[in-house]
Parts: sequence; C-alpha cells; structure tokens
Amino acid sequence: MFNIRSLTVGIVATNCYLVWNKATREGVLIDPGDEAERICSAIAEERVNLKAILLTHGHFDHILVAEELKEKYDVPLYASKEEKEMLENPQWNLSGMDEGVTITDYIPVQDGDKLELLGKEWQVIATPGHTKGSVSYFVPGDVPYLFSGDTLFYESYGRTDLYGGSEVEIKKSIKEKLFCLPDETLVYPGHEEATTIANEKQYNPVNFMR
Repeated sequence: MFNIRSLTVGIVATNCYLVWNKATREGVLIDPGDEAERICSAIAEERVNLKAILLTHGHFDHILVAEELKEKYDVPLYASKEEKEMLENPQWNLSGMDEGVTITDYIPVQDGDKLELLGKEWQVIATPGHTKGSVSYFVPGDVPYLFSGDTLFYESYGRTDLYGGSEVEIKKSIKEKLFCLPDETLVYPGHEEATTIANEKQYNPVNFMR
C-alpha cells in the first residue's frame, strides 16, 4: 500500500523517509534532518501531496529543516510532548548556541495516540532511552511498518550518553514495546539499513544488556 523512499541526509547520515499511499499519492515525511532542497526534489519527483511531517525525537540531525518544510507545504508537524525542552533548547538538541534550531509550533503526541494518515492508522509508541521524548511510529497491516528513529537500529540501538538518555529506559523500550510487535514488521531506523523485528529479537545486542 505504501511506497517508502529513504533519503540519507546531513553530516551524520540520517535517514529521512518519504512515505506515500500508492493510490492517492498522499504522503508524510519523517525526520527531515537536513538538505531541504533535495527533500523537496524527491517530493516533486514522486508527485507526492505532502500531508504531515513526523519527528521521532529532537536531535538536530532529525529536525534541522522541519520548520522550513512545514511552512513550505503548510502541513502539521508532530512530535512527542515529552520532547518539548529538547526541541526548544539548541544546546540540548545539539544544533548550536548562536543560530541553533528551536521548534515550538507542533502538535504534541504521546504513547497510545493514533494518527489517521495516508488511509491507515499510525500508532505512536513512546520509546524513551535515546532521549526522554523519543517515539516510534507503527503502522499495522498485512505488511507492518515501524519507524524507530534512533531507538532501534539494525543489530544495534541508539546511544544513551547524551542529554535525556538512559540505557535502562532504551532497553525497556525495545524489549517491552518494540519486540512485542509482529515478527514480520519492517523496521526503518534513523540511521543505517532497514531490518525486521524478527531479526532484532534474535541478533540485537540489547538482548545481552543487564
């Protein structure tokens, strides 16, 4: 039902995802971390009618051009309400003190919220650990999708040594929330390659964390 185009953007190779309904061409953008012109070109090339922008968390490499694209396409921006201080503080979101990024105009979401997008229900899953307000977006269906941000990676997981990070919390998020999803769920992380829940349940090092 969906087409997914991954754009690797910015200085730390962040995955920005353009997701759209094959039939209607309506789309959403996930984690526009940089390179606005390139993202706009992809939207035009795929003839996508953008309907929303979703943020998984507030680090600079996932948010740098979110406001710019929100204004350009006149669409709502969604982010966790628990990420408020991160989004509003350039020091904590690591975007720089002088001309850093602050985001205040967004629709707050929380664990258990459901968003109707692209003809499907998108479930918001709070997955703290990488940051306090990290969320993942799960789309159930015959082929389930998970956009995990910097919580769950291919045979790895997000760092926890930055502001708001917690190794205890990220372990709980992955094992108690994400590993409960269907094994066949396709996982699209914030960096590196895609994976599946089945693969991560078997090979992810979080399984060996105390």
